[in-house]
Amino acid sequence: MALYAISDLHLSTFTDKPMDIFKGWSDYIYKIQTNWEMTIEEDDLVVVPGDFSWARNMEDALLDFKFLDEMKGRKILLKGNHDYWYSTVSKVNSWLKENSLESISILNNNSFMVNDIAIAGTRGWILDRESNENMKIYSREQQRLERSLEDALSNNPRETIVFMHFPPIYANYIQEEFIQLLNKYSIKRCYYGHVHGNSINYAVNGIRYGINFKLISSDYLEFSPLFVEK
Repeated sequence: MALYAISDLHLSTFTDKPMDIFKGWSDYIYKIQTNWEMTIEEDDLVVVPGDFSWARNMEDALLDFKFLDEMKGRKILLKGNHDYWYSTVSKVNSWLKENSLESISILNNNSFMVNDIAIAGTRGWILDRESNENMKIYSREQQRLERSLEDALSNNPRETIVFMHFPPIYANYIQEEFIQLLNKYSIKRCYYGHVHGNSINYAVNGIRYGINFKLISSDYLEFSPLFVEK
């Protein structure tokens, strides 16, 4: 069993919002499917940290979920800023069960084990200290990450790997509260998405504050899942 990751699939099988209009996204769904089938085995696990589908509700997202479910491997999804289909974790889990989407699980206030590695994470957020509403969301995301990390810790893993949608560090912008939390739980690897196009030039890939950060947006990975651990 191997662990892979790829973020920001931005599937749009139901909605008329293709990503092909953006540079580098031509035939991206075909590329995702082809690269996935060439890379992933049935017993592998793929983490998809956010912006999975453009659909605005779960019913509209069904074809995107079926597309993902039919591809090889087990998948773990967490919410991104464009996942408008996302309701509550209990409703999403019930909906997945009702539609027999058995290869897909949701990461939210919990963790998953892959061999002796724990998978933890949350969406994250962009901090704006001048907005009270923004600060509430930012604080809530910290709490969700800590609950996920605590759940992971309870399984006594060899290592916990964190996945987020928003980058906790980007160019010279540092979300100190998230960095402190990652250090508190001795996290050595953090994978994130959200960053596309020319913004990729400012993404942090490498070790900062004792943590190895890696961007895994699908266009950055050329639409092929990145090997993480075996």
